[in-house]
Amino acid sequence: MKVRWFVIFVLLTVLVTLGAPVATVVASGPEKTAPQEKPFEGVEVNVLTFTGPQIAEPLQRRGPDFTKLTGAKINVIVVPFSDLYQKILTDMATGTNSFDAFVFAPQWMVDYIIPGYLEDLTERVQNDKDIQWDDIAPFFRDFSATYAGRIYTIPLDGDFHMVYYRKDLLEKEGMKPPATWDDYLAIAKAFHGKDLNGDGDPDYGSCISKKRGAQAYWFIFSVAGGFIQSLGTSQGAFFDTDTMKPLVDNEAFAAALDIYNETTKYGPPDELNLDVGDTRSLFTSGRCALSMDWGDIGTLAIDPQTSVVQDKVGSVILPGSTKVLDRKTGKLVPCDEKICPYAVDGVNHAPYAAYGGWSGGINAAAEPKVKDAAYAFFSYMAQPAQANVDVTIGKTGFNPYRISQFLNRELWVKAGMSPKAASDYLGAIEDSLNSPNMVLDLRIPQSQRYQQVVLDQAVSQFLSGEITKEQCMKQIYDGWEEITEELGREQQLEAYRGTLGITK
Repeated sequence: MKVRWFVIFVLLTVLVTLGAPVATVVASGPEKTAPQEKPFEGVEVNVLTFTGPQIAEPLQRRGPDFTKLTGAKINVIVVPFSDLYQKILTDMATGTNSFDAFVFAPQWMVDYIIPGYLEDLTERVQNDKDIQWDDIAPFFRDFSATYAGRIYTIPLDGDFHMVYYRKDLLEKEGMKPPATWDDYLAIAKAFHGKDLNGDGDPDYGSCISKKRGAQAYWFIFSVAGGFIQSLGTSQGAFFDTDTMKPLVDNEAFAAALDIYNETTKYGPPDELNLDVGDTRSLFTSGRCALSMDWGDIGTLAIDPQTSVVQDKVGSVILPGSTKVLDRKTGKLVPCDEKICPYAVDGVNHAPYAAYGGWSGGINAAAEPKVKDAAYAFFSYMAQPAQANVDVTIGKTGFNPYRISQFLNRELWVKAGMSPKAASDYLGAIEDSLNSPNMVLDLRIPQSQRYQQVVLDQAVSQFLSGEITKEQCMKQIYDGWEEITEELGREQQLEAYRGTLGITK
């Protein structure tokens, strides 16, 4: 009997955690209890996200558990990443409203918020003590969740780029982790063509996803950031903050293109067709000395079922440059204390918050009860009991975003990391998050066109040899200028300055 009452108590606690109404439980005898009312019985929530399996996997896995607790059925619908932005926008803009909620890139939120398509979640979050909002790292609260002082999404993931390297290989050769992109290229060149996993086949110095139409267009700005932005986050890396002119036609961006192109020499022969899932598999199978990626490799590398590099992986903040852009002349100039105030040992690092972290938003046109269920589901996914497990599992695609996830090393050791590996991994993330020179991803109206259409096409054509470096830069510059003129330069400039925190 004590066991049964304990089970009832646990169920009541979970339902209260979700903010759901709980019916009074009446005992009808020493061994009988009345059925527990479920607050969302009969409610279905259609959640749209990308094909994955990353990101979709935890939603699909935890959906049935949420159904058992609340009665709400969670239907996870997936589409290719290249289609996700437009699918969300078209569904709401046309009034079709086939989807009640979305897990998507927070940088797109402005295109959904301004027309009134996304539900304002501010009051829900403020009244939800169990989501432990203050435990979510400020960067993700402010960038991934908030627009104009209001909360529109629930962070489920923390995203920015960093570099991974094979500790065992570098230690054997007496090499240090890359501090600059020149270091990265030197390490990649040194190991390219050698057998790195003992299978007798030559392997690769560097593995970076470069597939057009996937998520590859973020990587070029992870290289370019350290050359373009040096005075802190508010300086911005995409446009001039006075004129809204693109910062892609100068020596800094040209240097980044050269470096990015050279990494292809030390990669797999089909690297231009590889998605992040492909490069991650190559790295965890021991075939790559270096890789640039989000936080996923850190957890994928400890999976005993798929990884042969357990406890052999190090991670560092994105490499930087000892030369940075002089925006008046368009030339590269050496770092000094004035132009590179945040440099470390003379190297300007500019970690790039690529994407910003998958987040959950709710269709403002959904039925009230469906909105309640959708919010309860996202809250459930984000609460520490679920999130602290999911961020340690590589296949989820969820990376740490809560303060407690950085502080509690036991989570990671329990998941299979050695204490040293956990310290390296979380240290690289913390170095990036704490950097005053973090590059914010583009979050202005129609950022998807600027990056996923114009930038992606030009860089892909350059890497494949279809156009020259000069043609690539001009194509990006002209394409971005065309979008800016179409949407209104002053309005776009105001939006861009606003995202960087510039108020004057």
